[in-house]
Amino acid sequence: MISRRQFLDTLAVGSAGLAIGSTAKSYAQILGANDRVNFAIIGLNGRAYAHLSALKANQKTSRITHVVDVDSTILQKYAGAVQKELGYTPTTDKDFRKMLQSKDVDAITVATPEHWHTPMAIAGLQAGKNVYVEKPCSHNPHEGELLVQARDKYGKLVQMGSQQRSSPHTIEIIDKIHNGLIGRAYFAKAWYVNNRKSIGIGKEIPVPATLDWELWQGPAPRRAYKDNVHPYNWHWFKLYGTGESLNNGTHEVDVCRWALGVDFPKTVTASGGRYQFKDDWQFYDTLVTSFEYDDKMISWDGRSCQGMRLYDRERGSVIMGTNGSVLIDRDGYEVYDHSGKKSDEFKVNTAKTSSADLTGRDSMTDLHFANFIAGIQSGQKLHAPIEVGNVSVTMLQLSNIAWELNRELKLNQKTGHILDDPKAQQMRTREYEKGWELKI
Repeated sequence: MISRRQFLDTLAVGSAGLAIGSTAKSYAQILGANDRVNFAIIGLNGRAYAHLSALKANQKTSRITHVVDVDSTILQKYAGAVQKELGYTPTTDKDFRKMLQSKDVDAITVATPEHWHTPMAIAGLQAGKNVYVEKPCSHNPHEGELLVQARDKYGKLVQMGSQQRSSPHTIEIIDKIHNGLIGRAYFAKAWYVNNRKSIGIGKEIPVPATLDWELWQGPAPRRAYKDNVHPYNWHWFKLYGTGESLNNGTHEVDVCRWALGVDFPKTVTASGGRYQFKDDWQFYDTLVTSFEYDDKMISWDGRSCQGMRLYDRERGSVIMGTNGSVLIDRDGYEVYDHSGKKSDEFKVNTAKTSSADLTGRDSMTDLHFANFIAGIQSGQKLHAPIEVGNVSVTMLQLSNIAWELNRELKLNQKTGHILDDPKAQQMRTREYEKGWELKI
């Protein structure tokens, strides 16, 4: 058996055969300092700061030319951060559609509320831009399908922000699982826990002068502005967000699916509720899901408002097989024999826990951007192309439907479409504000 060091020394990432290192610098050195991809970053409140860190790590091959947000306070703060980190000031825009007209922009990144992910990504493709879209890539299963179709139609790259696909230690251990490390892998359990506070009961108030609420809503049906939605709690409202399953579960379920080598399941079930608080939060704070295949199964446990950890971790995945198990998280992995005795482990050299930085500034994101840039510049195979990321996203969106209807969903395993359930099938899409319907 090859050693871990030998594995990392020879591991190729895509058709260009670039070796994965511990930083993104190797990509920059190979591709050259003068050939830069110009980026526009859209949606600047949270995850966009990880995009800034990643593009700083890849600054020999990238440049931020535009930053876009509908809130002028957030926009100016972020532009200042770019100036501080990179030494230059990008063009600032409130309306992303203006930015898309610029021929200087090669790629956009989308870190907006989720109801905007697919509409912005498709608009970017139509404008001839490559797209990096945060998870979930869509608000609902129908949008995910449209985004894949748009990528195929317009011929640009779309990478989803499931950055663990670019984690060297995760790539390494998944490869070992596929090569029989724990025998036949058949069960994967994922989880996420947090200790989120109540969002309270929102009050209708005048829209802040700094915010374009009309453009913030965009494709979503119009509602009055309330004081507990912007800039983060939109995650917990069905018009704009998709709940904790898509907010965080996407990452670990994607790892489970990758490890087991599966796509859409036969059936989806989900049970849970909003137990911790009584407030405006429209999703569950506790959810248990199950995705069943012919001879394999994936489960996800989510607890948004209860901090009790599993396996002494806030998040992670356990892959179980006929000869042992592997525990995987963003900080490393542990290998166990069939009796549950640890036989090997690897830890990333970091002081942070896997949930310590909710913005997610980390080497995985740096490498995920490096892979995206290399895809644009040299045709390197993407680690999380949209057709791959969309499967994991769709599965969890279907678990939301199963939870809301309180029944098992049966699926076509080739398409992920719901079988023999007209009510559930109707919930694969959403209502759009007039004039904002998606067209590809």
